[in-house]
Amino acid sequence: MKKWVSALAAGSLLAGALAGCSNAKETATNGESIPTVGVAIYKFDDTFMTGVRNAISDAANGVAKVDIVDSQNSQPTQNDKIDLFITKKVNALAINSVDRTAAGVLIDKAKAANTPVVFFNREPLADDMQKWDKVYYVGAKAEESGTMSGDIIADYWKAHPEADKNGDGVLQYVLLKGEPGHQDAELRTEFSIKAIEAAGIKVEKVAEDTAMWDRVKGQEKMAAFLAANNNIEAVLANNDDMALGAIEALKASGYFTGDKYMPVVGVDATAPAIQALEDGTLLGTVLNDAVNQGKATLNIAAALAKGETPSKESTGFDIQDGKYIWVPYVKVTKENIGDVK
Repeated sequence: MKKWVSALAAGSLLAGALAGCSNAKETATNGESIPTVGVAIYKFDDTFMTGVRNAISDAANGVAKVDIVDSQNSQPTQNDKIDLFITKKVNALAINSVDRTAAGVLIDKAKAANTPVVFFNREPLADDMQKWDKVYYVGAKAEESGTMSGDIIADYWKAHPEADKNGDGVLQYVLLKGEPGHQDAELRTEFSIKAIEAAGIKVEKVAEDTAMWDRVKGQEKMAAFLAANNNIEAVLANNDDMALGAIEALKASGYFTGDKYMPVVGVDATAPAIQALEDGTLLGTVLNDAVNQGKATLNIAAALAKGETPSKESTGFDIQDGKYIWVPYVKVTKENIGDVK
């Protein structure tokens, strides 16, 4: 809240867009008043979510006024932020839940105040999504990103016989997992391994641990894996931050110099990951389209805030099953890095 107040005092539009804005009325270029959308991010220092919230701010220009707040990875804090938004009578809510299982409580709050809500990036349970006709979700199907991650590893394994370091014909891998119970972490883990096996490659899990989407934790877990095992042949990470952490641990162990190489794959295609891909330390990643997720979230929230029923015409995106916008993933390797950039 101190950050919110200081942003107002400074009168900085950028800081206001990222950390919170006033609730004053604004006017579109056509002279009509524009709605206010309260946006709650699970935590600001997540690299991917920074991209999403910046995209929301960009898409809001001339369409809606956004008040974006940091839930600090605390569900009680996020609940308080939502209560404040409702008290301020925002016209719609956009929520990146800290805990997806808490969405039902947030929906009840929104419904009681007749404030439409769009969840994004962290999908509520299906039963919660059916609680109200003014609840929508914007995200990507995590199983797609898992399959693409596995495909990147499988393609490399087949093209590089030397990747089988012990010559046993089995791919020994370690896996850095995101938040336990998070649908993206669970599905990316499951479908990445299924894709490798579907390519006809035998696999053996050497180690798996959660690094909570965090780069520093990824580095710590990978260092522990390396200290305990000398037969690791590939690293799969549920997101780029953990993959980049793993790369730092590998560098400390002498990898990526001379012919000592380890294939590492992440998900998100963040700017630091693209740089690592260009540097040759990251084998591949999967574009989790922050720009279009942010744009779709803002557009659907703005439509709801105006009392409209969201449609492709009003949002620019296909709405499936009456409630869902799915933004597709894209596999990213050195071959198509220019397209992604």
